[in-house]
Amino acid sequence: MQIITNLQSLFAQRQLDTASSGNSQALRRLSSGLRVNSARDDAAGLAVGERLRAQINGANQAWRNTNDSVSLLQTADGSLSKINDMMQRMRELAVQANNATLQASDRQALQAEANQLTQEISSIAKKAEFNGQNVFSQADASIGGDKDRRAVLDGLKLGWLEESEQRIKKFYGIVGDGALTMDVNLNSSDGAGGKLAYVSTTAVGGNGQWQNITLNLDMADFTPPNLPNGGSAPYYNDRIIAHEMVHAEMSRSMDFNSLPNWFKEGAAEFIHGADERLNADYAGGGGWAAMIAAFNADSVAASAGYSAGYAALRYMHDKIKAAGGAGVKDIMTYLSNNAGSTLDQALTNASHGAFANLAGFQTAFQTNGNAFVAAMNLTNADTGAIGGADTDGGTVLNATDIMLDRGQRAGSNVLDGFKLNFPTQGGGSTVKEYQFQVGANADQTIKTQIQSFSAISLGIDDIDLVQLPTFAIAHLDEALDFVNRQRANIGAVLNRLDATATNLQINAENTSAARSRIMDADFAQESAVLTRQQILTQAATAMLSQANSQPNMALSLLRG
Repeated sequence: MQIITNLQSLFAQRQLDTASSGNSQALRRLSSGLRVNSARDDAAGLAVGERLRAQINGANQAWRNTNDSVSLLQTADGSLSKINDMMQRMRELAVQANNATLQASDRQALQAEANQLTQEISSIAKKAEFNGQNVFSQADASIGGDKDRRAVLDGLKLGWLEESEQRIKKFYGIVGDGALTMDVNLNSSDGAGGKLAYVSTTAVGGNGQWQNITLNLDMADFTPPNLPNGGSAPYYNDRIIAHEMVHAEMSRSMDFNSLPNWFKEGAAEFIHGADERLNADYAGGGGWAAMIAAFNADSVAASAGYSAGYAALRYMHDKIKAAGGAGVKDIMTYLSNNAGSTLDQALTNASHGAFANLAGFQTAFQTNGNAFVAAMNLTNADTGAIGGADTDGGTVLNATDIMLDRGQRAGSNVLDGFKLNFPTQGGGSTVKEYQFQVGANADQTIKTQIQSFSAISLGIDDIDLVQLPTFAIAHLDEALDFVNRQRANIGAVLNRLDATATNLQINAENTSAARSRIMDADFAQESAVLTRQQILTQAATAMLSQANSQPNMALSLLRG
């Protein structure tokens, strides 16, 4: 029995401290609802729990971000819906304006409404806002690209090529076989006044037919567009295209390379008439020497060679008709139907006796050509084109009326003899890029782009319902297709954002559950612990009291 060191008391004190500590911990957990109240409770659990809390808070904010992003895109789609409605109305006006029953004043009234709609489209595109910022790009890059190039492509797609082929088919009886794709190149350039346009190939077949064809145009000579005819009087762009299409159709339907240059160029001039050129080169007879010299040399290096070829084709046409044939058409169809045949063979077999052969034609033209040209009326309105008043007694075909520029088809499928490959023009306006933060982490974003939708950007700022309603329909179709594609893209992103928002909610829910399992207190367990620790505390207190009383027993020995 000891007095100085009371081991039982020390043991009871330690047990009381342990019980008190356990009691305090249980009280903290029950009062806070958390199993981990500080790092000493569970250092690793605290680290994991805080990371999970960051994910939960981030996911909740990303969900709010996603909803804001949905609102922005819905604002954009709503504005585009109205723009679409107005363009549909403009297209309706264009279809109405394209009817021949309307007078110019009627079309002007339609144009007035179209102008107002155009202005409102630009206004909506400029004023559409979300949270103080423009929804759409404000740049004016046009889906139509350069206006002059677009106008030339419009001319090709909406009449020039189609009417040229139909005219060639009707009066020459030839057409390509439809097997080739003809490329259209607008980048040919030798400066204004040089080579306006030409067709080219890189391969010739065994029968003289071209194996690939490119139609090359020099924009320097096709500007200003001045649709629907193009260019300026009297050498309109549609007449130039008709000229080159003769070469294209001939190059694919006969032994083109073996033909004399005067025949090839004369046929190309004859399809649209060349009285203006012939009148200047012939000069009342003074230029005949240069013309016949170019003819004899088969040279088309200068204008005189073209005029000689044109005069020769008109002479040939006139004489074959007088002999009972259909004219130049008989020669063309023979060359087309008899692969590898020459002009000499065609004149022998298809001129209805007008010419024995090529040499006979050349002799006849050299002898009678001057008088034949002198008898032509080169100054009247008719251009001298095949089928017209001067040549065949038909209607007067002036420089404007040769080609009416009213194709029945549109786009890249306007020819029977060739498929067409047009150069890409425009294609998109300047974009405004959006990056939506739709996740808790830095790399969890969705990017999208919204274009500019002003009238200029849509390529409809110069819609002309008075002179060019057909072109207006084509441009509006292009603009509508562009807007619809952009709305489809916005709709796709909206659907993705909806899925993202749902996923964020699920993710936040599951992450919260995971964090709860780590950080939250189990009240049943902690209540039991509290009860146990309270009992132990009471017991330890009682035992400590007993242990502290034992030294008094040692003192009783001294009293005895």
